[in-house]
Amino acid sequence: MQPFDSGSENETVTKTTALNFDARPTSLAQAFEQYWHARNVQGLPAIGDGTHSLTYAELARETGSVAAHLSGNHARPGDVVAITMSRSLDAVVLLLAAIRVGMCPCVFEPKLAPDEVSARLIETGARFLVHDDDNASLVSGLAIPSHTTIIDFARLTEASYWPPVDVAADCPALLLFTSGSTARAKVVQLTQAALLNNALGVLEQSALSSDDRLLHVMPIYHTNGVNNQLFAPLLAGANVVFCPRFRAEDMPELMTRFKPTIITGVPTMYSRMLAQHFDADSLATLRMARCGSAPITEALHREVEAKLGCPLVISYGLSEATCTSTLNPPNARRVGSVGKVVPGQTVKLRAADDTMTDTPDVEGEICIAGPNLMTGYLGAADATSRTVIDGWLRTGDLGRFDDDGYLYVTGRIKDVIIRGGENISPLLIESVIVAEGNVTACCVVGRADRDLGEVPVAFVVPKDLTAMHAERVQDAVRKRLSRIYVPHDVVFVESLPETAVGKVDRKALAARLAKGFYDTQPL
Repeated sequence: MQPFDSGSENETVTKTTALNFDARPTSLAQAFEQYWHARNVQGLPAIGDGTHSLTYAELARETGSVAAHLSGNHARPGDVVAITMSRSLDAVVLLLAAIRVGMCPCVFEPKLAPDEVSARLIETGARFLVHDDDNASLVSGLAIPSHTTIIDFARLTEASYWPPVDVAADCPALLLFTSGSTARAKVVQLTQAALLNNALGVLEQSALSSDDRLLHVMPIYHTNGVNNQLFAPLLAGANVVFCPRFRAEDMPELMTRFKPTIITGVPTMYSRMLAQHFDADSLATLRMARCGSAPITEALHREVEAKLGCPLVISYGLSEATCTSTLNPPNARRVGSVGKVVPGQTVKLRAADDTMTDTPDVEGEICIAGPNLMTGYLGAADATSRTVIDGWLRTGDLGRFDDDGYLYVTGRIKDVIIRGGENISPLLIESVIVAEGNVTACCVVGRADRDLGEVPVAFVVPKDLTAMHAERVQDAVRKRLSRIYVPHDVVFVESLPETAVGKVDRKALAARLAKGFYDTQPL
């Protein structure tokens, strides 16, 4: 296979796709109503899983039926519906139906512990919890808050007519859990207008159209898997192929079977695909591979492009700004850059003197503004006020623009560990380890990893070393949190480095680890 030749990296012309709306919609629900009922798209394939597929007309009808049943349960605009379902077309239909009826869906991660599910129902104020057969036993054992009504998804599927309603632009439309750098995951609340703004901006910048077939292998509790891989393509008339969760060894067969024009993933996914063999014919239809959620090295970027024979298009964004705020134009990508600002948003840098600038080669904190911003962290006004200031989302990331408006991320202010595209809170892991009982102090830092980007490493000061071992620490985390939080290594130390004011010096610890001052064996 010949390596991908990007051509001129200074070319900035990119194809755009305009939707023929009857009138400019103000909410994602309105956009779905107008576009899915347009005569020229109703017969096109919308979404399928290789066994069952829906045209746009069928998708409108099935989501309308579910919307009707949700309305029959006295759902009100903005009501939160928690979704505890396996990865399936049914889960997607429910998610889209909730959007259409003006509810606020929140997809829960699979295999959450029962206590965590109950805690999230309280935290989100969920009015409804919808489950499938796979999760019936989990739901039956939950402590259900009095404000939450349990619904079996099967009860929502009987054909029923739903007269479309006018959903307001500021209606809450999606809740996302994001761990960020704090101990407890925060809940990001997004409006209908925010979802629409992101979808239309991504659609235009990436030139999505009805000629595209997108292979979907990312989780739908993640902002990318929902906003960029469902909402945006389903406003472009594209075909979404909804497959089981990502496994590198499955990708050659999936590529051969479905011949997508677009695949989307995080650096870890592409890194793992390098070891797989792909027939040239299976890659011939690819026009781009999209990548985001975590930093990628230039070396890996070029390896992936050579392997796939198409541009690897890097983007940047946060759940707090819906999803994507900068994106490389597919025909003019620049290696090392996270792209140009997508239409409908503003991205500037907060310089050292606190002014906002997009002057080339000036480094500052990346800040985002526009209708794509969250309304706030649910139930956390203080955290919201510290994050969104004077209409600007402070990302905690450092960056600079070049002369052509391409953004480069140059560093991170935050301590968050990004493992395989997922944000991991060191404080959350530390709180679990310290609660183990035989621990005096603990600090968790990230260590570079070729496969996953970063992995957590726990430094533990034990009260009694003879009573502690790495497996005990890892098991403690495994029992309380999901597997991505389990430290890859545990290092027992006599003390942790401190700053002049007595705080644990996390940066110094991470720097020493990177330089190999610590091995990963217990003392």
